[in-house]
Amino acid sequence: MNSSSSPQPFPEEAFDYLAFAESGHWWFLSRNQIITWILKDKARGLVDFLEVGCGTGFVISGIAKAFPALKLEASEYFEDGLIYARQRLPQCRFRQLDAIAMAEENTYDCIGSFDVIEHIDADETVLSNFHRGLRAGGFLLLTVPQHPWLWSGADDFAHHVRRYTVQELRRKVLHAGFRIEYCTSFVSLLLPLMALQRLSSRNQNYNPDDEFKINPLLNAALYLVMQLELALLRLGLRFPAGGSLLLLASKS
Repeated sequence: MNSSSSPQPFPEEAFDYLAFAESGHWWFLSRNQIITWILKDKARGLVDFLEVGCGTGFVISGIAKAFPALKLEASEYFEDGLIYARQRLPQCRFRQLDAIAMAEENTYDCIGSFDVIEHIDADETVLSNFHRGLRAGGFLLLTVPQHPWLWSGADDFAHHVRRYTVQELRRKVLHAGFRIEYCTSFVSLLLPLMALQRLSSRNQNYNPDDEFKINPLLNAALYLVMQLELALLRLGLRFPAGGSLLLLASKS
C-alpha cells in the first residue's frame, strides 16, 4: 500500500477503460442506482451538490438525470478524467481540485465522493475538509471498497491506499465531526463470488479486461442480482458485509 499523502495517479489507460465500460457495466449502473436512491430517500431538500473525484462524470450525470433541478458541481484531481466528464455533462461546472487542499466553508448542501478517499493516505484531512465545506445540516455521501482481506491486483491497478473496514470508516467520519445517518455494505449478495475471483487471482497479473469487458450474459445476470439487493435495501435491510460500503452522514 502506498504511503504518500496525495491522491495516487491512475494509470492513464484507466480513464479510457472507465469511459468505455461504465454506461453498460453492472457494477457502475447498480452503484448509481443505490446513490440516487439514498439521496432521494434520506437526503431530501437539497439545492446544490458537489461531487469530489468525479472521474469521467458517470455518477454526476446519473444524479443530474435523477435531480434535474439540483445545482451541480464536480471536481477531479486528474485532468484526464475531466475531459470525459465535460463531454458527458456540459451543463455541470467542472474543475480540477486536490481534495487535500479543498478550502470551501459552509458552501454546499451535499458533498458526494464515490470510491475516491481510498486513494488518499490523508483521508482524515479530506473528511475534515468535507465537513468544513458543508452548510449546517448538510450531508456527506461516501462509497468505498470494503474488507482489507479482499485486497488484490485490482486494488494495485487502481492505486488504492486501503480497503476499509466499517469500523475504520465510521471512526474517521465521526472524528471529522459528522453524525452518521445511514451505513450499509453493498455488493453483498455477490460477495462470495467476488471473494473467490479476487483471492484466486491474487498471485496472477491483473488484467482489467477481466472486470471491465465481461460476457454480456454474465453482466446481465450480475445486474439482476444487484436489482434484488437494491430492492432489499429499499425494504430496510442493511447488509453487514459486501464488496463496498456506503455511508451517509450529516453536519450538525
